[in-house]
Amino acid sequence: MSQTVYVSSEALAELKQELERRKFVTRREIAARLEVAKELGDLSENFEYHEAKEQQGANESRVIELESIIRNAVLVEKKIGGTIALGSTFTAEVDGAQKVFRLVGATEANPLEGKISNESPIGKAFLGKNHGDVVEVNVPSGKVNYKILRVE
Repeated sequence: MSQTVYVSSEALAELKQELERRKFVTRREIAARLEVAKELGDLSENFEYHEAKEQQGANESRVIELESIIRNAVLVEKKIGGTIALGSTFTAEVDGAQKVFRLVGATEANPLEGKISNESPIGKAFLGKNHGDVVEVNVPSGKVNYKILRVE
């Protein structure tokens, strides 16, 4: 069963580039390593051959995953102002510090860069909120309150 994947146009372009690279560059590189490894003789004890086969399997798994993500991708464009939705960038205050967040699909999430998934607890808490709202988020250590200062 396929699952909808929310991505920005930038992320979709990066996924397509990775797919092309894996299909047309990485596959050739692995095939060349397999040919060299086969020439070394007995395949049952040939470390280079087995390593290349493992890399081939990992690459093919990633190709299948990328094709599925791209096929099921729903583009999310940046939202300017208003209500927080997928693609929104917003600033919130927590414990006196301001933090900038961008609400993105799960495949783009990177909390260290302020990109939070719409499927995460914090992302779900912010979804649909507006400038001035106070958002309470449950975290392992208790509850944290965020005040939305700006929605861009």
